[in-house]
Amino acid sequence: MEIRLKEITIRELTEGYQDNAENGVRGYAGRLDIRPPYQREFVYNNKQRDAVIDTVMKKFPLNVMYWAVRDDGTYEVIDGQQRTLSICQYVNGDFSFSKTGYAFYNLTEDEQQEFLKYKLMVYLCSGTSREKLDWFETINIAGAELTAQELRNAVFSGPWISDAKRYFSKNGCPAYKQGSSYVSGSPIRQDYLETAIRWISGAKNNEEIREYMSRHQHDTNALALWSYFQSVITWVQGTFVKKREKFMKSVDWGELYNHYKDNIYDTALLEQETARLLMDDDVTRKSGIYPYLLTGDERHLSIRAFTPAMAQAAYERQQGICPRCGKHFDFKDMEADHITPWHAGGRTVADNCQMLCRDCNRRKSGK
Repeated sequence: MEIRLKEITIRELTEGYQDNAENGVRGYAGRLDIRPPYQREFVYNNKQRDAVIDTVMKKFPLNVMYWAVRDDGTYEVIDGQQRTLSICQYVNGDFSFSKTGYAFYNLTEDEQQEFLKYKLMVYLCSGTSREKLDWFETINIAGAELTAQELRNAVFSGPWISDAKRYFSKNGCPAYKQGSSYVSGSPIRQDYLETAIRWISGAKNNEEIREYMSRHQHDTNALALWSYFQSVITWVQGTFVKKREKFMKSVDWGELYNHYKDNIYDTALLEQETARLLMDDDVTRKSGIYPYLLTGDERHLSIRAFTPAMAQAAYERQQGICPRCGKHFDFKDMEADHITPWHAGGRTVADNCQMLCRDCNRRKSGK
């Protein structure tokens, strides 16, 4: 991998600057993707934007920026997008510097030339996808405010990721319009794109997401990913007919869809059970209701545990005897258990608490 530091003047950076809205923002004579199509939108507020211009005006150094070198010799901004946009927009006459009230075109010729001569320090990184991603993750730890998916987008740039961003990476994008009640996070921070990739690939970690992106990097479009995402959301809407955003956004719908999409469910009964479980105080993880109803696994619900006082009272009542094996145990070697199981209507109350030795409780739980 090659990493080299290059000085670039503002004049060079802003040459050929074009803001094509949803089609992206380019500069550096068209060779730099400042904001690729459907990438994160401009997020600096006026105060932050003015701070960039003030720094340049005073000839103070801006933080180093990072560009990825693409296979075709062009570049993409990895860190420094907001600073770059602030500079380009100011030179383009899009706003006035609040301290003086002057736009760039209001400056004298000498002042303009001084501004354009300002030198930016840029690290250019070229190499294999694995090498670039390792390096970007390292600089991200050092302070670059990028998400893991934004870093992956830069490393695996190409026609597939450009098309995927069209569906998943902009406020008001198609994925947001269809799935905002079921997916958490922000499209412009690439949360929707990451979620869709994780769902379709079944990825359990970042490495598996990278592997999926690497396989599809040179695909001509991302229609398969978009079609899959639509199928997941349509299935959720048809299976759980009442929308409850507060609890639904944290559910791993992709995993449930992949395993249960071909099953036929009584949607009215699912809704009845959902409402009942939402009112059950023993269910402490309400978002777990949805996977529980499909899998039957009570661990999704985090059933309320007996309090230490309830457990101690049961231990004293039993005089330390396990009712299953009849042996005596110290309190520390026993565990609180529902006499009438929760799924059979048993509540997490003192009268329904018994103390079992660990072995007996494990055997009971395993049945």
